[in-house]
Amino acid sequence: MPFAIDELFLWLVLVGFLAQMIDGALGMAYGVVSTSAMLALGIPPAIASANVHTAEIFTTAASGTSHAIARNVDWSIFWRLALFGSIGAVIGATFLSHADTSFIRPFIAAYLLLMGLIVIWKALRPPSAPPQIRKVGLLGFCGGIADAIGGGGWGPVVTSNLIARGGEARKMVGTVNIAEFVVTVSASAAFLVALGPNFGKAALALLIGGLAAAPIAAWTASRVPRKALTLIVGAAICLVSVYNLWRAFS
Repeated sequence: MPFAIDELFLWLVLVGFLAQMIDGALGMAYGVVSTSAMLALGIPPAIASANVHTAEIFTTAASGTSHAIARNVDWSIFWRLALFGSIGAVIGATFLSHADTSFIRPFIAAYLLLMGLIVIWKALRPPSAPPQIRKVGLLGFCGGIADAIGGGGWGPVVTSNLIARGGEARKMVGTVNIAEFVVTVSASAAFLVALGPNFGKAALALLIGGLAAAPIAAWTASRVPRKALTLIVGAAICLVSVYNLWRAFS
């Protein structure tokens, strides 16, 4: 589809850059930020989510590779997240393509706000022996559904839970990012089957901005102290969740 590189295109490149900086460093919010911008332009939720996931195929590949090089990945958790997250993403994308799911978003936002508060509490409490991280498959499945339906949410759902359960912030961010690549490919394939190809101006702009930010974000994640990164993750989840609740009820 031909198009001109106009002011809107450049703004979307900036959106993609900032969204990937947040997602690559904190493990969340690329889809939330990008989808919010597209919805503001009047793009239907299913089309917006499909375009965001198209761009994320490349940005998550770049981000995941950067985290792997920086040794920010727990491979035993990765495989379970990738498998079950992909199943959830296919179900969520198929459902979104055929139904109005706006009523679900306030419940997801409220849940994420609670998880953000738990993450902050984990960062501020005295150190203790971390609990065993269990039910990773179920977590990935729920995260995949939330991500496909909301155009974003894989990071907030999965990263917040893993850190709240005692996972090391740096490794959980990297693991979630590289697993997101597999989940994104699965969601994009499901959208392609349900809606047909949806490659456009927004997807390309988000892609350009995201690719530029990915290595910078991974470098940041590997050098920020655990407590500081955990507090930032928790605060980011709370802010995004409050914003999403305000949008849902306004």
